[in-house]
Amino acid sequence: MREAMYWEPLESNRVRCHLCPLNCIIDEGKRGSCRVRENIGGRLYTLNYGMISSMAADPVEKKPLFHFYPGSCAFSIGTVGCNMHCKHCQNWEISQADERFPYLQNATPEGIVSLAKHYECESIAYTYNEPTIWYEFVLDTAKIAKKAGLNNILVTNGYINEEPFRELAPYIDAMNIDIKAFDDKFYMKIASVPTGEPSRRIAKIAKKEFGIHVELTYLIIPTLNDKEDEIRAFARWVVEEIGDDTPVHFSRFFPHYKLLNLPPTPIKTIEMAYRVAKEEGLKFVYVGNIPGHFGEHTYCPKCGKPLIVRWGFTIEEYHIKDGKCEYCGEPIPIIGEYKKRHYRGMWW
Repeated sequence: MREAMYWEPLESNRVRCHLCPLNCIIDEGKRGSCRVRENIGGRLYTLNYGMISSMAADPVEKKPLFHFYPGSCAFSIGTVGCNMHCKHCQNWEISQADERFPYLQNATPEGIVSLAKHYECESIAYTYNEPTIWYEFVLDTAKIAKKAGLNNILVTNGYINEEPFRELAPYIDAMNIDIKAFDDKFYMKIASVPTGEPSRRIAKIAKKEFGIHVELTYLIIPTLNDKEDEIRAFARWVVEEIGDDTPVHFSRFFPHYKLLNLPPTPIKTIEMAYRVAKEEGLKFVYVGNIPGHFGEHTYCPKCGKPLIVRWGFTIEEYHIKDGKCEYCGEPIPIIGEYKKRHYRGMWW
């Protein structure tokens, strides 16, 4: 436990948290919506600093990041808590938990960087639950990681206020931002926050102002955010506000947590989204949770040939050289050259 950043004292020993757009007003002895920031004696404390619920050396494609050091290893860590309460969360056991979660381990920023180096990872990914509510630990770790020559990745809902994000952003190299829908009714009904606008704003700031590599994920849930006009509006927004070269992942929903009553997303719905996004001008569109689908591959936007052939998180063919299509020479926005990584007898 340590004192939190980004809060202000109020009358009657209450505090207001300024980390995320919920701006929770918290009475003494109570916690914010994220469950891991508590008012103790009129001061706000973060309760999960250095508390690790999950860690793994993952392929970076699992984040998913398809245009960032392809084939590389991301040392992935998570804690507990989230500022959203999505009814379909696949990691709800940790995202809706607090520091009393029984399987937490203590870690230091220096220790995490050391582990990432030991496992020969090029990046540290802050993931699994929402990393922005772990702000102080992520900031401290990212600073040390950057000095050690590691990249920092946020896998996030993007629901953070601008001021804290701007302090963190210089240390972040890549982000996958989860755009949950293009309708605020979805955010209120399913995620328990009033609007998705802050996430869209952070995506734009990250790429346009800080040059962070940004990829977007849109999980398509039957009957809730799967209408063609909504997906078309989302794709048009990406083209106009973030850029037509922004990789977008349309992922297939499977029943989880409180949405067990809904079926998996039909593959034809995912393919509709893929088609619509291409029609709106997005150059790099992907499908998720459908291993072996043609939509997992990267295609040259000029000649149309497959440049990166994937099966799930595994790269099977790679036809980009010096950042260009091997067939026609079209520049392809890929950060980092692909090389087949080897670690302790295991090829990724």
